[in-house]
Amino acid sequence: MAPGTEFSPQTNGIDGGSMKETSVLAVKDQNNNNNNNNNNNDDDDSLGGLASTNMRKPPRNLSIIRHCTSSTFLAESESEIGFLGLKSPSDEKFGFLPIFRSGSCSEKGPKQYMEDEYISVDNLHEHLGTTAKFPSPCAFYGVFDGHGGIDAALFIKKNILNYIVEDSNFPTGTKNAVKNAFVKVDHAFLNASSLDSSSGTTALTALITGRTMLIANAGDSRAVLGKRGRAIELSKDHKPNCTAERLRIEKLGGVIYDGYLNGQLSVARALGDWHIKGSKGSKSPLSSEPELEEIILSEEDEFLIIGCDGLWDVMSSQCAVTMVRKELMMHNDLDRCSSALVKEALQRNTCDNLTVVVVCFSPNPPPKIEIPRSQKRRSISAEGLDLLKGVLNDI
Repeated sequence: MAPGTEFSPQTNGIDGGSMKETSVLAVKDQNNNNNNNNNNNDDDDSLGGLASTNMRKPPRNLSIIRHCTSSTFLAESESEIGFLGLKSPSDEKFGFLPIFRSGSCSEKGPKQYMEDEYISVDNLHEHLGTTAKFPSPCAFYGVFDGHGGIDAALFIKKNILNYIVEDSNFPTGTKNAVKNAFVKVDHAFLNASSLDSSSGTTALTALITGRTMLIANAGDSRAVLGKRGRAIELSKDHKPNCTAERLRIEKLGGVIYDGYLNGQLSVARALGDWHIKGSKGSKSPLSSEPELEEIILSEEDEFLIIGCDGLWDVMSSQCAVTMVRKELMMHNDLDRCSSALVKEALQRNTCDNLTVVVVCFSPNPPPKIEIPRSQKRRSISAEGLDLLKGVLNDI
């Protein structure tokens, strides 16, 4: 098990709920004995119009949603699904306040050494031991996937939070504070003469202040939001072969051999690895600058999964969200949820270390989702329609 830092305050429940109404499309037949042929043509047109209404196309503008093929959410449109215990976004706009709790699991897996690290802070005020004036509640989470030794991952884990809160932009300008912190902690690691500066690590952090969650990622770890059972990816995997990363690398004089940056590294962004970056201040194809994603949490946002690539190499984002939601509804234990993901990845023969942190925004388990019986006639099963939409989304 990799060392971690965890703080879990006592929490109270939040209640609320609403239901969405379903609509029924009524089609009336008309009989006219004097104009049978005309009526037949009209009926064909009506049925054709109805069929075209039912054959909905998958959304093309949700680029951050991948592997979203759960039949629960794609079999019917959102207007036809009733969610128990959930308020609409307009109802909770000013009333929802998240309550943080987290669980984690970290295993060496099939590798000889454990190089992953993580941090889990449910109450930032208690952890920092300060009365600093920033929004409450406030939490911080991170996973760090080391390579070439443990030095970089351990150093970044111990210091990155301090660099964030000590930045002059914090807490009013958290984006700039986090960006600056990534660069500063990377330089500080180079200056730590007792450590091996050639070791490196990816870094994925989640800073939550009030209802605002800021995801910062450098590397191929991933953050996935569970939103009413749907998987929404909040980070991009920084692989050298990704178009944006490849163009940036080549512009700075780097090369990619068989998917590896300069033939050495399987990620396009990382902290440490100063044998690749060269001297401080020089422009390197290996970047330590994080990519940021900020969202405002609502009651529809149930939990966050952050994990190193040992998990995502063998499991889709939607599969992980479905597993965690099912586990939460059974026992509401976040450590057991994290452990279930790790065990499943091991059974799928992952080749890497495994580290997972699951964060919930409520003390209660996710509400049960009820889907009313469809009152429309179909020529394709809901499962078949679900599969078809998943395939079309990937095209």
